[in-house]
Amino acid sequence: MNNPSVPQDTLQILYFSHGGGPLPIFADASHQAMVEFMRRLPAQLHQPQAVVVISAHWEAPVATVLGHPHPHLLYDYYGFPEAAYRLSYPVPGHPTLANQLVQGLTRRGIPARLEVDRGLDHGVFIPLMLMYPEAQIPVVQVSLLASLDPVAHLALGQALGELMPKHTLVLGSGFSFHNLQAFSWSGERTPDPANDAFQDWLITTVCDPCLDQQERRQRLINWTQAPSARYCHPREEHLLPLHLCGAMARQPGRLVFDDAILGKRGVAFLWT
Repeated sequence: MNNPSVPQDTLQILYFSHGGGPLPIFADASHQAMVEFMRRLPAQLHQPQAVVVISAHWEAPVATVLGHPHPHLLYDYYGFPEAAYRLSYPVPGHPTLANQLVQGLTRRGIPARLEVDRGLDHGVFIPLMLMYPEAQIPVVQVSLLASLDPVAHLALGQALGELMPKHTLVLGSGFSFHNLQAFSWSGERTPDPANDAFQDWLITTVCDPCLDQQERRQRLINWTQAPSARYCHPREEHLLPLHLCGAMARQPGRLVFDDAILGKRGVAFLWT
């Protein structure tokens, strides 16, 4: 269902936490709030003609875009029931859009390449199975940069924002808290002031209309100076999709999710 309040020619950009492996698909209680949120999301959006996903689970030396017409799935998780390795999401790719993005990045001086052999990782297909279970909207995946450099990711996001067709939905699929040692795999939520401080910092950085874009950019560049930054992100690959989304949008975002996943507070932001 389309949201009539969102113009059809508006680029929609969303950063969210995609959960633990395939657990959201298997009615895991610690993902209940996230699953309900993702299933309701399409009603807040207009129906996109393509979905472009930046997942935390693909890093490459240069910006790499998946251009396979019928991408397979990568079951890039371990230790789950056998059914997790038989999931199917036969979504079409969008080779034309993938080529346009690679060519456009290259023209802007950002090294880029097309990939046709890799499949979609779980940071792509798990949320899309919840949001668009019919698997009819073409999907393109874009990699992170293996350097994990925030400045480079902001530059990549700005360039992608200039190239992205307005009828596209861009998903930054990461996790606003990603410390595997601190998750509650039983789903029990306990107070965590350190995580709260970082999530509050993220909300201010993304949503505060009093910050101009340069201030927002500097905060994202210097994100390790935020409260409890390295506790929440010992490694930053699950945060960097936010850098791309924020740079693409060039405006404040809106908080659309603030709840527990795996016992830890996580947030999501929408830009339209």
